[in-house]
Amino acid sequence: MLYKTSTAQLRPLSVTDQDVELRKNAVGLEQEDIERISSLKNIIEPRVDYHTEAFFNRLAQIGGTSSLFAQHDALQEAKQRKREHLFAMVRGKYDRDYVEQRVDLAVLYSLYGVEARPFIGAFQQLMQSIGNDIFEQLRADPAKAFLSYMALTKVGYFDVSIISDVLVAERERTINRQQEAIRELSTPVLQIRDRLLILPIIGVLDSQRAKQLTDDLLRAIRANRSKIVVMDITGVAAVDSKVANHLLQTVAAARLMGSTVIITGLSAEVAQALVALGIDLGKIDTTSDLQAGLEQAERSLGYRMVRVDQAAA
Repeated sequence: MLYKTSTAQLRPLSVTDQDVELRKNAVGLEQEDIERISSLKNIIEPRVDYHTEAFFNRLAQIGGTSSLFAQHDALQEAKQRKREHLFAMVRGKYDRDYVEQRVDLAVLYSLYGVEARPFIGAFQQLMQSIGNDIFEQLRADPAKAFLSYMALTKVGYFDVSIISDVLVAERERTINRQQEAIRELSTPVLQIRDRLLILPIIGVLDSQRAKQLTDDLLRAIRANRSKIVVMDITGVAAVDSKVANHLLQTVAAARLMGSTVIITGLSAEVAQALVALGIDLGKIDTTSDLQAGLEQAERSLGYRMVRVDQAAA
């Protein structure tokens, strides 16, 4: 099965036997509970297909934005794994293999946009539906029905904790990848002439982004053997003391690598903020705008801009 291979490769949680035992202890799953759960096979297994369809119907209602329901093969794979899950729930063996199967199912959900909240809602209704079957079949012994259902809910909590952890972890990983891509796109280091780089900065410049900026810039200086870098901060609305000091460190690091940094586009607000913060800008080349910075950089590199008609004359 294609999806089994792909989800196993993407498995985000490293599961050990100790992790499994810790999760069992967290929900209070004991041997007595396992024996009660195993006695429910004849009640739950004949209704696995019904409960599977009901689960996905409910999931579609409360989490309908998921692309899982638009992909027939993926949906059928998810349903098959859910059937396997329900069979495994009443077999009484909750080891590392059991947990890894739950993790793979959660990764499949995540790949197709299923989020933790709608999953928990659908799973809660699934457990309630199974509970109705248990109480119906064991109506002659309500006490046994209650204890058996409570034992099964421990496995339900056990499973939900695993799948929810994976869904949350995968969502955070997706967000981090998106943020990383945005940071890379928002601070491009561009070579516009031999030995001349330009670094336009737009948006909020926090400490994390300032560090990313420094790393990218120093790599670009080394790769392009740059002599001058024009750093344009026209699009930066505000700079705090940490970021200002980080910019100074960036300039100093570039200087050690043999490159001069010219900062352009200082707004009145940023300039006043830097003065108020007591930042020493005496050793930094600054110009009012990007054009002036480029002109200064080209003069330093020995270039001279002339009109075409003047050059012909």
